[in-house]
Amino acid sequence: MLPCLDRKLFRDLNRLCGQAMAVALVMACGLAMMIMARSLIRSLEAARDDYYQDHRFAQVFAHLKRAPHSVADQAARIPGVARAQADISVQVTLDIAGLDEPASGTVRSLPAFGQPELNRLFLRAGRWLSPGRHAEVLVGEAFAGANRIRPGDSIIMVLHGRREVLRVAGIVLSPEFIFESRPGTPLPDSRAYGSFWLPYADLAAAFSLDGAFNYMVLALEPDASERAVIAELDRLLKPYGGRGAFGRSEHPSHIRVLDEIRVLATMAVAFPIVFLGVAAFMTNAILSRLVDLQREQIAILKAFGFTNRQVAAHYFKFALVIVAGGTVTGAIGGALLGHWLVELYHNFFRFPELAFRLDRTALLAALVVSAAAAVTGVFGAVRRAARLPPAEAMRPQPPASYRPAWIERGGMAQHLSATFRIAMRNLERRPMRALFPCAGLSLASGILIVPNCFRDAVAEVLDYQWHVVQRQDMSAGLIEPASLAARHPLRQLPGAVSVEPVRSVAVRLRFGHRHRQLVLRGLPSKGLHDRIINPDYQTIILPPQGLVLSAKLAQILGAKVGDQIVVEVLEERRPVRSVPLVRLAEDFAGLAAYMERSALNRMLGEGDVMNGATFRVDPGHRAAFLHALKETPRVNWVAIKDSMRANFRQTTAASINTFQMIYLAFAMVVAFGVVYNNVRISLAERARELATLRVIGFSRREVGGVLVTELVILALVAVPFGLLLGSGFAAGIVRAINTETVRLPVVLTMGNFGFAVLVVSVASTLSAIFVLRQLHRLDLVGALKAPE
Repeated sequence: MLPCLDRKLFRDLNRLCGQAMAVALVMACGLAMMIMARSLIRSLEAARDDYYQDHRFAQVFAHLKRAPHSVADQAARIPGVARAQADISVQVTLDIAGLDEPASGTVRSLPAFGQPELNRLFLRAGRWLSPGRHAEVLVGEAFAGANRIRPGDSIIMVLHGRREVLRVAGIVLSPEFIFESRPGTPLPDSRAYGSFWLPYADLAAAFSLDGAFNYMVLALEPDASERAVIAELDRLLKPYGGRGAFGRSEHPSHIRVLDEIRVLATMAVAFPIVFLGVAAFMTNAILSRLVDLQREQIAILKAFGFTNRQVAAHYFKFALVIVAGGTVTGAIGGALLGHWLVELYHNFFRFPELAFRLDRTALLAALVVSAAAAVTGVFGAVRRAARLPPAEAMRPQPPASYRPAWIERGGMAQHLSATFRIAMRNLERRPMRALFPCAGLSLASGILIVPNCFRDAVAEVLDYQWHVVQRQDMSAGLIEPASLAARHPLRQLPGAVSVEPVRSVAVRLRFGHRHRQLVLRGLPSKGLHDRIINPDYQTIILPPQGLVLSAKLAQILGAKVGDQIVVEVLEERRPVRSVPLVRLAEDFAGLAAYMERSALNRMLGEGDVMNGATFRVDPGHRAAFLHALKETPRVNWVAIKDSMRANFRQTTAASINTFQMIYLAFAMVVAFGVVYNNVRISLAERARELATLRVIGFSRREVGGVLVTELVILALVAVPFGLLLGSGFAAGIVRAINTETVRLPVVLTMGNFGFAVLVVSVASTLSAIFVLRQLHRLDLVGALKAPE
């Protein structure tokens, strides 16, 4: 048989079951986000680490012009190097059946027999390349899936100006291409860009690299200094056109996976804090009202010998039952959401196996965090109950001071209904009691701002990146730099409306002890295609001297306008120059550095040179333009703005919008829970007063009007503060999840604010309707017997 206090506990829970469930659901939403995010982190990290280890992902990478294989032997003798592997890596174009535009990709070499020592492949379908057989290729899974390529199909690849028909032997994965994007761009375009592998002999013959290599990867000893190895490798490869070695931390695919883990880590903390804070507030409100309503019961318990500790434990148990329900519900919800989102990650992270792994420590953390939130929320109320002397508790609470409200004292009493005056008097008499529902309504409206801020931010990025910044329709790169005269044949392509030349070069930017390796782009000073925009959304005209960096890159380097940036060119003559930082640009994808094209060519010691171009194309001649571009042998790659935008929608934007919808659903649950809880508490603590109004002749409609009027007044006061609070939440969370790969602006629209107001209004209306239906249950007889 249950102890009497436990029986009382279950009776209280049964009576307050709606409010307890509302708190448990709010708590469950926060815990589900935490468990989901932490489990996804564990899933991604485990899949990444297993993949890296099993397939021997390299730790240092270096591109160069050309070096004999003997140089690889020298690299292997660098202190700290465990293994050195020399490969060929080239950029090619492809003619894919069913694809209007020319595709492009990176081709890596494979040894004649077996797998490479480092960066080993995983065979997803088909077979490995057969020794001695030519015209066979292995295709990366992302490209194959986007273009429906299967083993046995044929593709046309342009190898150093020669069109070769290759048969697809197998579909593979590589630890170098977990996230696959074109070099120098942070966003994927799997339909038009992919990774491929050919036998070393075939690739060397096509590019005149017999007995040589142009790409090297290293594995390091466990205690090796990566920085020291990179410095020595750069020194070794410099005479051979080395373009600057870099570590795994700067590898584009590794960065993208790490960025996703960082975003999840932020979500595992930021969102649960908001939800659990609301849950703690709601629990406090319930327990505070329960203690006030059970003063006489507390006195009787103490009179019968129950100690302060037993009374306190009883009310703590009330909170912990809610915690148990919220934790179980949150764990189930987090696990289900995690399973679903792992399937979403398969669309843009290519692992041999990515299975959902529940983080069991997150379950324990969820229980501890939710219990801590609940205990923190109810501590004051429980302490008050434990300290309440029996004699004082037996007496009813003293009546409040009754006097006209301030609005009545202002001379407007004759214009106000009795219902409105009663509501105003009650709020003014008990301002602290009104503060709790007001704060609850503020939180309910505030948390609704965050998810729609994500939605609006994605829309802003789509518009800004592909309408404001990128005005061109297509971009193309040349196999080798050429004089400016090379743009004339490009202008003759059918449908080409305008052409702007581009000069790009690999550089390492240094400021102090910080550096970043990326592509420096030389653009026309007043170009109309690829615009550079400052944080105030004004076009930057590239000056004849100086460097323009994206604001994020400047932040990473710790540089500001006026500082001297060391530009170390990693190609050809490899000049090193100190260039002033003259302006900062605003962008939302990747890191960018710009110079005026002529200034860049002067710094390189070259003439009027270009190695790429951007195009505006007549829509009516688009197909003809793409066909002609396919037939242009000097074109190395092509990027189409519409394809990149579509891929952003399908990958990054889809991921962000999925999380936004989950958070929005949770936020709406919280909003309804908070409003419902406030209305139920208001009814419970006013039940005797409302019953008295019924006894003295007020109709049920008039009595209900008192509650509704109070709710409306509180909402009018609380919602504006909630919108301001939500704006702060949104700004903090959006900035916290921004990464080098993709950054979201803080976008707060009237539509977002209107949606929050609408949800709170609907929640208030539905809750009011539900509570008004309870008015017929008021204890009128009890009101007549009230001792006060």
